[in-house]
Amino acid sequence: MISLKPLFLLLCLTSILNVLSAQVLLKPQQVFDGNAMQPGWVVYVKDSTIAYAGPQDRFQVPEGTPIMALEGMTLLPGLIEGHSHLLLHPYNETSWNDQVLKESPAERAIRGSVHAHRSLMAGVTTLRDLGSEGAGYADVALKKTIETGIIPGPRLLVAGPAIVATGAYGPKGFHEGVTVPLGAEPASGVDGVIAAARRQLGGGADFIKIYADYRWTPGAPSQPTFLPEELEAIVAAARSAGKYAVAHASTPEGMKRAVQAGVETIEHGDGGTAEVFRMMKEKGVVLYPTLAAGDAIERYGGWDGITESDRISRKKESFRLALASGVAIGFGGDVGVYPHGENYRELELMVAYGMEPLKVLQAATAVNAQTFHLDRLGRICAGFLADLIAVPGDPSKDIRALRDVRFVMFNGRVVKGGPRE
Repeated sequence: MISLKPLFLLLCLTSILNVLSAQVLLKPQQVFDGNAMQPGWVVYVKDSTIAYAGPQDRFQVPEGTPIMALEGMTLLPGLIEGHSHLLLHPYNETSWNDQVLKESPAERAIRGSVHAHRSLMAGVTTLRDLGSEGAGYADVALKKTIETGIIPGPRLLVAGPAIVATGAYGPKGFHEGVTVPLGAEPASGVDGVIAAARRQLGGGADFIKIYADYRWTPGAPSQPTFLPEELEAIVAAARSAGKYAVAHASTPEGMKRAVQAGVETIEHGDGGTAEVFRMMKEKGVVLYPTLAAGDAIERYGGWDGITESDRISRKKESFRLALASGVAIGFGGDVGVYPHGENYRELELMVAYGMEPLKVLQAATAVNAQTFHLDRLGRICAGFLADLIAVPGDPSKDIRALRDVRFVMFNGRVVKGGPRE
C-alpha cells in the first residue's frame, strides 16, 4: 500500500510557501540593503515586491501577515553573479577541450539545468552567463525553461555563442583536414563581425561577448585579436539593437582597445596596468577579475594554495592596481571552471586580495544590478523585486558567512528555508 503521508506533507509545505509568496514579514537581526548594514530593520514582502524595508517601529504589520523570524541572520539582496558558464563544469573533471568536443549539447544543457539550481540554492538569484562555449544557444534555451517554470534557477542574462576573431579560439591542435566545433563563433572584418553580432542578438543573446585577445596558437601568450574598427563595429551593432557588449581581455592592449571601442565590462583583466584601469574608470567600464577561476586552474595544475605561484602573484598585483585606481569592480568568478554552487569562492578571494568585505557585498548586489541595467534588483527597498537571501552572522565582518545561505526568496517566493514564526 502506498503511503500518502509524504505527499500530504509536500502539499502542506507547498501551500505554506504559496501563502508566503503572497505576503510575509521577514525579521532578521540586520539587513544589508545593498549599501550598508541596517540593524533592527524588517522587510515586508507582498506578492513579488518589497513593500516596506525599514525600522520595525515605523511599520504597521497588516493583520494576518505570516512572520518569519530569521534570528541571528543577515538579510541581503539576492546575489547577482556576473561571470558564469552554466554549460561548463570543473576542468579537473573534464578538460575544456573534451567538454566542447565530446559532450553533446543535450548533455551540456542537462548539466546546465543542474548548475542553475545549485547557483540558486547558493543565493544567486540573478546570473550573467558569458557564453555557451560551443553549445550554441543552449543558454538561451535554459533561460526560457527557467522563465516558463519548467526548471528552477535564477534569472539569466545570456551571451549565446560569443564572438572570436577567425583563427583565434579553440579547440586547437588538429591538422588542417580536421574540422572541429569551436567554443565561440569566429568572425572577421567589419561586415563579418556586424553580421555575427546581429545573428547572435537575433538568436536571443542579451548582450554580446567579444574575445578581445586570446592565444593564437596553443600555449602561446595572449595577443589582441580584433582590430579597433572591428571592435567598434560590434559595439555599434549591439547598441543599435538596444543591447551592449562586453570583452574577455587580459592584455593591456586588448583591454585598451575594448575600452576605447565602448564595451561596458572587462572580463579577467589579468594584465591590467594602472593606466588601463584609470581609462576604465574614466569611461565607466566595470572590471570582473575572475579571481576564483585563476585560483582553481592553478590548483588543478598542482599548486598547493600556500606558496604563491607566479600566476597568483601577477593576479594579486593587477587586482591591487585596480583597487588603487578606483575602477568599479563587480562580482563574477568564472564559475564553471570550478563548481557551480561554490560562487562564494570569488567573494572570499576578493577580500583575501585586499577588497573591503562591505565593498564586496556591494559588488555582488547593487554594483552588478546597476552594471547590468537591472533597475529593480540589487537593493532592499520598497518597490524592488523580492529576491532575498539570509545567512547566519554578519558577512560584512566575515565574508565566509555566504558559504551558508539558509534562506532564499526568489521573486517573492521562498525556494529555500522553511517558514519560522
